[in-house]
Amino acid sequence: MTVCQDTPLVSQAEYIKKLRPFLPASAFEPNPSKLIILFINLGILILGWAIAEKLDHWPVNLLWLYLPLAVVMGNSVMVVSFSSHDLLHGTVIRNSRMIRVISLLGQTMLWMPPTLWKAVHNRVHHKKTNSLGDPDRNYLYDQPKTWGNWGQNLIVPSAEVNPVWLTVGMATAWILYTFRHLTSVLLFNSESVDYVAAPVVVSAKERVRIAGEFLLILMVHLSILAYLQFNPLKLLLSYFIPLGIGYAGLIFYIYTHHMVCRMTSTNDPLVNTISLRVPKLIDLLHLNFSYHTEHHLFPGIDSDYYPLIQELLKIHYPDKSSNYILDVGEAWRLLLQTPRHYKDETTFTDWSGQKSVTCPLSQESQRLIN
Repeated sequence: MTVCQDTPLVSQAEYIKKLRPFLPASAFEPNPSKLIILFINLGILILGWAIAEKLDHWPVNLLWLYLPLAVVMGNSVMVVSFSSHDLLHGTVIRNSRMIRVISLLGQTMLWMPPTLWKAVHNRVHHKKTNSLGDPDRNYLYDQPKTWGNWGQNLIVPSAEVNPVWLTVGMATAWILYTFRHLTSVLLFNSESVDYVAAPVVVSAKERVRIAGEFLLILMVHLSILAYLQFNPLKLLLSYFIPLGIGYAGLIFYIYTHHMVCRMTSTNDPLVNTISLRVPKLIDLLHLNFSYHTEHHLFPGIDSDYYPLIQELLKIHYPDKSSNYILDVGEAWRLLLQTPRHYKDETTFTDWSGQKSVTCPLSQESQRLIN
């Protein structure tokens, strides 16, 4: 088993200070080619809907031929989200107005207003990863048993999850995540909101912009449904199945990148974040999104350079670098073997707080196994 360090945590700033001199200047330059990837995958989605509009003319025994395209469209939902993610981190282009417009196109399939994403993800999650203030962390077992907490407990991978609800949750958890943060900000915008793991508060200007962006996103989705004539078959094959596949792939990455890690008061990406070993083709298709620790170290770097950062970590932090990289199957297995609430920084527990399971990536846990 891979283990993480129980030695003193190292801050993100310390890693940057150590590794920055070994990275070329080109790594920090914008890479507009990612826009081409974004627009190609938006084009695939549009093509899929255009073909689906004619599905009522297809013989019933040939409708299954659309399913491979639905799978490709599902992957395009993921790729659009990954390229939009890079765009909003400023690694694709630097023109703020273009970023605002293009990211809205990219985030539309996720129902996620770009302004909200920048607040939750860029501003808070990246700076407070797996700490008490991180909106993306596991809930604490003693947080209020709200609908948000209950919903996440029902569908996230854990030792207690029902396989049926896990399957349903893979396709729907992203919607729950977005709904929690969207309602928290638009309806309350307060630190007292208790149905999110950690509330995010935005400025009045951002709040108005988020509302406007969401209305535009809603209009786009309604337009797609209207174009498909609200036909149940067309919607199932070209809307719900592709979105379900895309959301499942996206949430799989999110689950495995952080949820099996311990909490950290110091933002140490080599302890609170996991990078995955996946087939090279997957990394090519998904813009190296599996290199998530490297991204948390240098969120403003071109994702093409994540493998180089990983090699530098192996050289300069040999003890720690072998601890944060997991085979994708191992990461998923650990999620299914552990509870999904935090009892303290290094201990997982269940909904009731009765279990006590040491973080499986800790040295203490490794000593117990040995």
